[in-house]
Amino acid sequence: MIPLAQRETPLALRRRLAGFLAFAVLGLCALLGRLWLLQVIQGEEKRLLSENNRIRLHRVHATRGTVLDRNGQVLVDSRPSFDAVLVPEDSSNLALTIENLAQLLGQGSADTNAVLQQAKGRPAFQEIVVKRDVDWNDLIAIETHQLDLPGVSLAITPRRSYPLGGSLAHLLGYVGEVSEKEMAADPQYRMGDLIGKTGLERGWEKQLRGVNGGQQIEVDAVGRKLRVLREVEEVPGNTVTLTVDLALQQATEQALGDRDGAIVALDPNTGEILSYVNHPSYDPNVFAHGISAQQWRGFTQDAHHPLTNRAVQGQYPPGSTFKIVMAVAALEEGLVNPFTTINCGGGVQFGGHFFRCWKKGGHGGVNLHEALVQSCDVFFYQLAQRMSVDTIARYARAFGLGLPTGIALEHEKAGTIPDTAWKRRRFGQPWYAGETLSVAIGQGYVTATPLQMANLIATMATGVRYRPYFVKHVATLDGDVLEETEPERVQVLKLRETTLKQVRDALRDVVQSERGTGKKARLKRVEAAGKTGTSQVVKLGEVRLKAQQIPWQQRDHAWFVAYAPVEKPEIAVAAVVEHADGGGGAIAAPAVREVLETYFRLREQRSGRLYAQDRSAADRPL
Repeated sequence: MIPLAQRETPLALRRRLAGFLAFAVLGLCALLGRLWLLQVIQGEEKRLLSENNRIRLHRVHATRGTVLDRNGQVLVDSRPSFDAVLVPEDSSNLALTIENLAQLLGQGSADTNAVLQQAKGRPAFQEIVVKRDVDWNDLIAIETHQLDLPGVSLAITPRRSYPLGGSLAHLLGYVGEVSEKEMAADPQYRMGDLIGKTGLERGWEKQLRGVNGGQQIEVDAVGRKLRVLREVEEVPGNTVTLTVDLALQQATEQALGDRDGAIVALDPNTGEILSYVNHPSYDPNVFAHGISAQQWRGFTQDAHHPLTNRAVQGQYPPGSTFKIVMAVAALEEGLVNPFTTINCGGGVQFGGHFFRCWKKGGHGGVNLHEALVQSCDVFFYQLAQRMSVDTIARYARAFGLGLPTGIALEHEKAGTIPDTAWKRRRFGQPWYAGETLSVAIGQGYVTATPLQMANLIATMATGVRYRPYFVKHVATLDGDVLEETEPERVQVLKLRETTLKQVRDALRDVVQSERGTGKKARLKRVEAAGKTGTSQVVKLGEVRLKAQQIPWQQRDHAWFVAYAPVEKPEIAVAAVVEHADGGGGAIAAPAVREVLETYFRLREQRSGRLYAQDRSAADRPL
């Protein structure tokens, strides 16, 4: 037998062993080369990618502050919502992911791609909101198809909620996604954040927005959250309490109804806004959810202009409500006294134009008191011939006309109070005496906003002009008051007491006497004072037509301004109804009466409840 060590290995076997050895060496070299490439050449890049793919910083949005009415009723709040978000870097096939997501959400791939295009330039691995506030079906669809949606997840965020819908919308404003310009102005904002765009939401943005928090989270290879490694809690925004009374606000909306126009009620002793109605309005929830292009076109192309804040941006001829200013100016300038009588025969011929009174056939002989009570145009035409337009303008500005009130709302209009300098500056022409007659009855170039007219009648009631405001105070969640608004006196009227008394007596009889044009605003147990107005939209011919015979857009506006109680005013109201089917006494005065009735009924109910509470507390054993 041959020893094993002396046996020869067969040639074929040696060849196979050599081949295997060579293959193993080549494989090892390839492996070492790949390892060198990953560790040395691409090591830093891969390490950063790995870390980002595993650990993320997730922003936790702060809940915006709550907005309350003066009695603690919620006007604006926030609720949790689910947003569909996408991190493109987590998807190996982004086109397929977008297609799958678009199919599940029922929207086109182009919409999702457009969102991604807008997010260009963002930091890597930052979430992009594809759809806000997804509904229950979308939520289930995304959760069920997670494996088909790498990089897609659901983020829980606080969503602004306006439970009143369109009520107070022009005062409260709305929120929307922050723009590049807004981010550049304040680096605390990041793409996808919400910011106040208009109204209170914009003006009190710093107090409402709170402080965002953050989470350091671990995710898997497709971006799904595995666990929270570290967390900084967000700080909710502060609570803002308004001067508005929700119950009165709702009654004011009912008083205006479906008609286009505005009603503003305020406290004449402070300038606090009590109710603020614009119609038509819009639902700010539409903006909070993310308004579509179609919805935006619908708003901007609506012939009734629902986005216009009529109370501060609507500039209307004030009509005969302007006679309050004329009466004050005439008495202060000594042009008339309580016994001055002027005969009204239905109109006045001046130059080549006949200025007619609203009452066909005229009022006969009237003094200043009756001229206000019955709103005689001819009496004020005659006054206009005795004073210059510059004198009228001076008194009008003392009541705040022709000037912004200074309320904290954007784009407030000043209206127009013309004088000789204005005419020359605006048209390069001199002032003509005939134009003063139109000014005397609140027509011609004269315009004012509903808020200005509310402030005018409030100033007439107290003799002091306050700056209107609607934020009572700002407080923390614990109730600590951070800011409190104090009433601001803008001007104290330097008028004779006799002037104030004569005009106030006449305004009282506008409502309280049977001859008064505002008698439809009369209350059962409280005396009110006011003034009617009917302003022309376009100049009509000599033939007197009924409202129904005139195209809607050419019909007159109906005005009524009032305050109550007469002896100790607590509330002042101005109402304008656009293109009404009647004058101020027929259309606007009944609306103001509803507002006043509700105000005094609520006051009585609340004082009774407080009395009962006090009695209950007093009856408790000590």
